[in-house]
Amino acid sequence: MNSRERILGRVRRALADAPADETPIVRDYLREHGQRTATETVELLAENLADYRALVHRTDPAGLPGLIAELLDERGAASVLVPPGLDEQWLAVTGVTRVDDRAGSSPGDLDRVDSVVTACAVAIAETGTIVLDGSPDQGRRRITLVPDHHICVVRVPGQVVSSVPQGLERLDPARPLTWISGPSATSDIELDRVEGVHGPRTLEVILVGED
Repeated sequence: MNSRERILGRVRRALADAPADETPIVRDYLREHGQRTATETVELLAENLADYRALVHRTDPAGLPGLIAELLDERGAASVLVPPGLDEQWLAVTGVTRVDDRAGSSPGDLDRVDSVVTACAVAIAETGTIVLDGSPDQGRRRITLVPDHHICVVRVPGQVVSSVPQGLERLDPARPLTWISGPSATSDIELDRVEGVHGPRTLEVILVGED
């Protein structure tokens, strides 16, 4: 008897007294932790984003172009990567050179870009997570992994949910999903934190209130 047969034999013995029918197991997990208003959910998102060392800003639609221009200027950005479907008004105020999201761009080309501005698909308050799904206003996955500075715009409260299960309901699993919880960071065995290893060292999130 080989190892495979021994293991399968143990499985058969363990299942010998199991019922013959295949009644589905019901798992009534909580869909969210606690009851929150839309405003409280947005506040929780902002708190958790900041806890992950993301820089959180707030504005309204009219103030968004000016805020993006200000953030790019503070960064000293000379170029900004732009997804093909990004709202043109968002960059209407800034004079920073725009770089299109091109399929032929090499990692070196992307690394030479100072900043990238995108929208998002959904933001999850309980985990402080922003999810991109590759839609036209978010661009290819790689454009938010190579440049060192990412500005992400979240429409609140419409794009904000409380929990991961609620976020998954809004996402298409067939799309290239990127889950972002703060700027890129890792720690070695001595817990020394290093940022920018596998993504932007600086993540700025703009929470834009709806009209």
